[in-house]
Amino acid sequence: MQQVKWFDRKFDFDFNENIFPSIFERLAGTPARLEEKIAGILPRLLTERVGDTWTIKENIGHLADLESLWQGRFEDIQNGKKELRPTDLQNTRTSTAGHNETPVEQLLLTFRKARQQTLISIEDIDEATVFKSALHPRLGTPMRSQDLFLFVAEHDDHHLARITQLIKIISGQS
Repeated sequence: MQQVKWFDRKFDFDFNENIFPSIFERLAGTPARLEEKIAGILPRLLTERVGDTWTIKENIGHLADLESLWQGRFEDIQNGKKELRPTDLQNTRTSTAGHNETPVEQLLLTFRKARQQTLISIEDIDEATVFKSALHPRLGTPMRSQDLFLFVAEHDDHHLARITQLIKIISGQS
């Protein structure tokens, strides 16, 4: 099954319940889920390219590459900025990083450490901060702190699903 491209996704943050604790758990679990997903994969398969898309290693590196964006956007909300900082829609950082030349253990550790920094910054936020918002530049919609991190959790899952798809294609299961 083909998933929708990330930039084609629509997001609806039209809910008023505080679901931040559940979102936090999803974010905290991503490094372990990622490590489990690629355990036992032959190293040569981690850099196999399918068409013109990212390899498994590049998907892993991309998650680490964006962690500073999520941290910065949370700072934007905390600091009362009207609009969240934009991202590089071409993902130049990931495309030029050379993730395929980096040992997968290092990519996983880099992501784990960066995510840990994010989790530390958000673990004790109060309910007022959970609902504080700024405008998302690409979506053109207000994004509360909890929406931002739901967006991040969805982005994590998007790349985990892509890695699963790559594993199936590369191993001939698809």
